[in-house]
Amino acid sequence: MPTLVLIIIGVALLFDFMNGRNDAANSIATVVSTRVLTPFLGVLWAAFWNFAALFIFGVHVAKTVGKGIIESSVINEYVILTALLSAIIWVYACQRYGLPNSVSHALIGGLIGPALLIGGKSALVMAGIIKVTVFIVIAPVFGAVLGFLVMSATMWVFRKTPPRRVDSGFRIMQLVSSAVFSLGHGSNDAQKTIGIISILLFSTGQLGGEFYIPTWVIFASYSTIALGTLAGGKKVIRTLGTSLTHLKPVQGFCAETAGAISVIFATLGGIPVSTTHTITGSIMGVGVAKRLSAVRWGVASNIVKAWLLTIPVNIFISGTIYYIVSRFIL
Repeated sequence: MPTLVLIIIGVALLFDFMNGRNDAANSIATVVSTRVLTPFLGVLWAAFWNFAALFIFGVHVAKTVGKGIIESSVINEYVILTALLSAIIWVYACQRYGLPNSVSHALIGGLIGPALLIGGKSALVMAGIIKVTVFIVIAPVFGAVLGFLVMSATMWVFRKTPPRRVDSGFRIMQLVSSAVFSLGHGSNDAQKTIGIISILLFSTGQLGGEFYIPTWVIFASYSTIALGTLAGGKKVIRTLGTSLTHLKPVQGFCAETAGAISVIFATLGGIPVSTTHTITGSIMGVGVAKRLSAVRWGVASNIVKAWLLTIPVNIFISGTIYYIVSRFIL
């Protein structure tokens, strides 16, 4: 295997690690903020279930990333490398300032940038891009609506139960909901790296004449995202777990349940959805079920701004990197 391809696989796994580190917050913010688990036990719990997803879900999302964003005819080693570098830069910047962001959309924007330089609009698979961008809106809205409904139903069912008993029971149930959300996170997000490595191998002739997902790529990607989750992302955990709204165990359970349903539904449909968007929407929905003022809307607006900027900014960053590379290397 060529040295450059090996280097890019290493960069892809670094991206996967940062993905897990960034999205650790999505899996454990609620369970940590409600003090059901300590931050260390929380990331350990999430990392285990991230990896366990390998044995449960298929590779539908990986195929979408590998073949459904840009035309395979414009893909080369440098397109993949610049997309990954762009996404890594963006994710690092957001982590530094504690902003939840979509690693998925950073990668997709990173692929679009160089593809536009090479082949213009014809180099894009518009059906796949539209499906992803539509879910920028649908994912958090669906998560919010589901979070609101689950929380409202739970409040009604347990309306006559003393609050202390409710909290005690949901502390245990929140472990289950956190595990299921971590399964969904692992299944959707690890597959993005699986897809990018697989299309790299295919475009450089390492897979022969037919695109497929090598088993070693699946195990490497799931293992790396689990390690990234173990590393955690303390600033982002703080933003989601305490800055957005105050959560009790019952609210954490409802947010995680709504988020898990949304992410797993998207995974089974082969849609690279943002787990960050989804869990944030779910937390907001749960907060609104209590009262509108329970959500800190200033924090929420900053998060939304980061979401909306992700794809355009990464198109610009990756396009700029690819332009420089094409001038001096290609």
